[in-house]
Amino acid sequence: MKFLGTFWRILVGIKDFLVLSLLALFFLAISAALSSGKVAKVPDGGALVIALEGAIVDQGSESSPFDAASGNVASEVQVRDLVRAIDAAAADKRIKALVLELDGFMGAGQANIDSVVAALERFKKAGKPIHAWATAYTDDSWLLAAPATRIWANPLGGAIITGPGGSNLYFAGALAKLNIDVNVFRVGTYKSFVEPYTRASASPEAKAANQALADSLWQSWLSEARRLRPKADVPAYIAQLPQRLGRFGGDGARAALDAGLVDQLGSRDEFDAAMVKLVGEDDLADWGHYAGVNLDDYLNAIGGQQKSTGDAVGVVYVTGSIVDGEAPRGTAGSATIRAALEEALDEHPEIKALVVRVDSGGGSVTASEEIRSALLAAKADGLPVVASFGPVAASGGYWVGTAADEIYAQPSTITGSIGVFAILPSFPRALNNLGINADGVKTTPYSGEPDVLAGLSPEVKQVLQMGVEDIYRRFLGVVSTARKLPLAEVDRIAQGRVWSGVEAQKLKLVDKFGTLDAAVAAAAAKGGIKGDARVIDIEKPVPEWMKALQSFSKSDASEQQARDPWARLMQASRLRLAMAVQDMGRMASGRSATMQAACVECAIAGTPQLAAAQQSETWLARLLLPQSSR
Repeated sequence: MKFLGTFWRILVGIKDFLVLSLLALFFLAISAALSSGKVAKVPDGGALVIALEGAIVDQGSESSPFDAASGNVASEVQVRDLVRAIDAAAADKRIKALVLELDGFMGAGQANIDSVVAALERFKKAGKPIHAWATAYTDDSWLLAAPATRIWANPLGGAIITGPGGSNLYFAGALAKLNIDVNVFRVGTYKSFVEPYTRASASPEAKAANQALADSLWQSWLSEARRLRPKADVPAYIAQLPQRLGRFGGDGARAALDAGLVDQLGSRDEFDAAMVKLVGEDDLADWGHYAGVNLDDYLNAIGGQQKSTGDAVGVVYVTGSIVDGEAPRGTAGSATIRAALEEALDEHPEIKALVVRVDSGGGSVTASEEIRSALLAAKADGLPVVASFGPVAASGGYWVGTAADEIYAQPSTITGSIGVFAILPSFPRALNNLGINADGVKTTPYSGEPDVLAGLSPEVKQVLQMGVEDIYRRFLGVVSTARKLPLAEVDRIAQGRVWSGVEAQKLKLVDKFGTLDAAVAAAAAKGGIKGDARVIDIEKPVPEWMKALQSFSKSDASEQQARDPWARLMQASRLRLAMAVQDMGRMASGRSATMQAACVECAIAGTPQLAAAQQSETWLARLLLPQSSR
């Protein structure tokens, strides 16, 4: 009977695979039929409608055919696509206004928000209005809406600004009850990635460093808020929130209007009517009755306007966790990035300079070094390299950035975290409690090691700690050479500590503040390119069949999104919890046993990892996460 059950499960698996494969082919055929001859319509005098769903990211994550066919796809929009569309619309005589629909927006790293805000300001400088609408605003959505000519909010909504911060999970007590031993090897006073598995709370050193980071990021956020909305006193609004709400009988929308955080209250129908007056009426679309074109269609319409000839700057994307070998988009697989770079340089001799765009909190040491070595090889062939740090470029991400001649960051960039660790669980006590013992023979002290069943031998523990210390010395040397700083000074500012871009520039870990565009311009100048540089993105391409599947698998998530401000904040908490569960799973699987240069603090204000969070929804996540926020 057991054999028949196994055989039946195999048959079901084969059936599911065939069904999904047929679905993939069906969707691809439908997409090809619909897209052939389809020309995106850009109405004269209409609005560019940017209805953001999910997160703003540097590089969209890649879905498996099974996930795509079943609709399990993270909603993401690439920051480069947003900036390109907004800049094109600023000069496009057909576009009269821009509309930001932010109900489905789940956040972004502040550095990427700053890049989009800069593009919105250029659009407004061209004399065109921007109108933003959402039921409720939180930190990211409000800052993104801040440059708008008019910020609208639903009368049932409001604005809740919280500032960076939040709680992490600490598993030491649970691991102790389960009799699981966590073997930690680390260097760096502030290398707190391992603390969730060894402590019941943050160490005083880590907490002080994290508080300093949060305070610096908060000051950067407030500075940008004051610049964009000088009449909105956000600190006073937060400090007096209960009193302000009390003045209006608990009405959050009126309190936000009174504080200058929003300009007008109105339902979606009222907003739609106002936009009809502004840009004219059209057939009913996803966004309403007013004339407009959505982001995807507009990008399709302007696709041919990009420069296709002439000298170019290649932009190498390093996003997500840095891992060894091949990896899908949204994860920085060292072999994938190296192969993409080598292929691009072979196929495009017109590339005269490189920008390495980093949005990563690090990962594998060996993978980080493989990417850095590939960039150094390009430098050895005469190509200048400039680094552009996005929301996060820390630990292994910073290791990669040291290949550059010059490093651009933004005040809100999270960087540094120069430290190394290895972590490996073992289970001798847990097995003993179950009446299971581990025994065997050895020919050397290292036979069968690392032995997660009987526990690591003292010799192996010593060797692993020495290896971590050696990698840390190498890390210090790489930074010292690249940044032209004394080794002792690098050690002082390293120790695994994370810095904001503001502090990192003072410490000479970065050179200048600027967006990706500024880094591209600097690389073009170093490469001797005259005028506006053509840009070639160097990354793993998205297969056409996957584009078709993803386009069909976009669900009605925006209709299911919770929209009141506290529910939106709950979604952010759920995301932090999901990422903590994923880290725990990675540790338990032994995938963190290799030498790691990674940053746990970077989640405080980094890019939301929606795809990674989806993958982490194991039985534990499903048990802990509120079903209403899913």
